Amino acid sequence: MREQSVNEYYKLQQKKNEILAIARQYGIVDIRVFGSVARGNESPQSDIDLLVKLEAGCSLLDLGGALVKLEKLLGRKVDIVTEKGLHWYLRDKIKKEARPL
Repeated sequence: MREQSVNEYYKLQQKKNEILAIARQYGIVDIRVFGSVARGNESPQSDIDLLVKLEAGCSLLDLGGALVKLEKLLGRKVDIVTEKGLHWYLRDKIKKEARPL
């Protein structure tokens, strides 16, 4: 892994409690990192891809609220997706590379 990728994932780990608090506030019960940050090949322009599970009754508005707060906390663009929202062709690949926060 390149030093930058270790540092980006490390930064997420350092903010884990804050990230999980935001997640709980918006009904997110599981959060995993996938994409370039999980693979260790992100660039300074890369976003942070998060695969989440939601409590029953959560809406897109909840995800939007979490997204705004997470982007502010992390200082980087964040993409949030549920397993159901993954394209069928990419679902298995993303689930395999997703790393727990």
